[in-house]
Amino acid sequence: MSMEPKLLKQLLLKNHQDAIYQNQNQNQCQSLCLPMADSRERIRGPSRDGREFLTSPRQVLRRLMLLSEGRQYREAAGVVGRLGPSVLHSVIAELPIDLLLEHLPHSAYLLESFYTRLTTLNSTPKPDVPSETVVWQLVRLFANPHEPGLRQRCSKLMQALAQYEPGLRQVLRERRRSFDNAVQGLGVHGLTTDASGQLISLHVALKAELQRHVDTYKMAIHKLEELSMVTSNQDPAHSSHQRLLAINYGDIQQRLIDNKTLLTMLDKPALKQLHTLVENLSTRVENDKEVLSCVGQVKRLDAQAHIEKRPAAGLLMNFSRGCEVVLHMMGPESVPPSPLAASKATAAGSAGGSSCSDGYHSDDSASEDGSELVSHYRNLYIENRADALEALDSLPQLKHVHSLKAKILFSMIVLSFRLCHGMRERKVLEVRRVLNCALDSSSETALALDRSVRHHLHETTETFPLGEIERSVFNQVLSTLHEYPCLESCPPLTHFVSACVRLAWRMINQKAPYYLDTDFNLGFLRPEKHERHPQSDRRSDLIKAFLWPALMQNNQCAFKAVVAT
Repeated sequence: MSMEPKLLKQLLLKNHQDAIYQNQNQNQCQSLCLPMADSRERIRGPSRDGREFLTSPRQVLRRLMLLSEGRQYREAAGVVGRLGPSVLHSVIAELPIDLLLEHLPHSAYLLESFYTRLTTLNSTPKPDVPSETVVWQLVRLFANPHEPGLRQRCSKLMQALAQYEPGLRQVLRERRRSFDNAVQGLGVHGLTTDASGQLISLHVALKAELQRHVDTYKMAIHKLEELSMVTSNQDPAHSSHQRLLAINYGDIQQRLIDNKTLLTMLDKPALKQLHTLVENLSTRVENDKEVLSCVGQVKRLDAQAHIEKRPAAGLLMNFSRGCEVVLHMMGPESVPPSPLAASKATAAGSAGGSSCSDGYHSDDSASEDGSELVSHYRNLYIENRADALEALDSLPQLKHVHSLKAKILFSMIVLSFRLCHGMRERKVLEVRRVLNCALDSSSETALALDRSVRHHLHETTETFPLGEIERSVFNQVLSTLHEYPCLESCPPLTHFVSACVRLAWRMINQKAPYYLDTDFNLGFLRPEKHERHPQSDRRSDLIKAFLWPALMQNNQCAFKAVVAT
């Protein structure tokens, strides 16, 4: 019994020491975890209200850089989504875009948030954003072998780019076309035919042709020397008009024999091949210059392409495919994605799929109006285009450029639809701005306002002033073809632009809008949306040129594109 108090005392002492030891361990853990928590707090994001750092562009930029270093791009995108116009412009001016491009596709979410925010704010003037540099970085990614998830990561970024800078599509098309043409030009360096029809090298054919010319010219010179003994010291008076009328039959006969002998020597069919061979040589030189230019562009886009060790054709085909992938993922041009359209789609889904909630359903009257509009579109091609083409044929400066005249008229109808669509979207946004309605609002009041504006535009298509669009279409064509000033004083061409713009405006503002199929790839003819021109080569299905674009409605072809094969 005397030992029990002693054991109890030892037990209490041990428990007290254990408690002190445990306390010390907890304090040490807290002191170690505190800097880590601070670090996570610095990287992870702002406080819940998110306001204390959004007033200073420098603080925002530092915050974005910290999040980007930690690859927390979604948190960074959330920061961008709350920025106002002035802070956003200041941040973009100082943002090191090159660092974000190096981390693509991981940084695609952050880049997309910048372009989406810029489009939503729609501030003027637009800030200087290197959109083209971003596009070419994406082309470089898709031109080389890539992981399967790359498209999914970058799709929204490319759609946001196309919405903010619609002109990027044309830049990509022209660059892809130049790559394709360069690859085709590599195939013209094959064998050519000589005068007998045999296939030989171009250099051998040129040497043989030039030798044939040298021999013929030597004979002609010898004949001229024989004639010069008679004609070299001839009195000039003998060539007067009266003396020429007084020569006798024998002199005329001898003159005919001499001239006919010279003509027979020089005017041989075999000698006429030199011009063709020289043209072939000139074409090869131009094609090689185009190939080297395109390869140089690729080298500037991708410093790691190793162009000296790779076949030029494969390199250009890869980048052409990259351009095609980016173009495809940008979405349709005539109906670009927009925040307002997304808001309408969301509202329609929440309304249970009601077809009358957005005012864009088709009914019988709309179908009748649609068939009439398609008929007008057909007549625009058959009649108005023919009149404009005839007027262009009468211009002396365009007499020998047949393909250019068709391209001018084709560009005018495409530009008319594009600018009319842009005008309609601007009018909807202007009404929102005037009435102090948020541009990205998806409330029922805002959507009802949009429907009212579109309904008004639909009802006033015949009287709506379109002079601004007509002048814009005409000026864009003139600025591109500044070497042909005669186009400016061609009234039928002005009438054609007016007809294109007026019809495009009516079609764009239908309840089920019409739009053009902008897939102008020179591939193979597709009967479901291409119609061969009557004067085309029916033995070939390879499209050489588009003469008139296809008209679409609800992803259905209402009028087939007219193509030359």
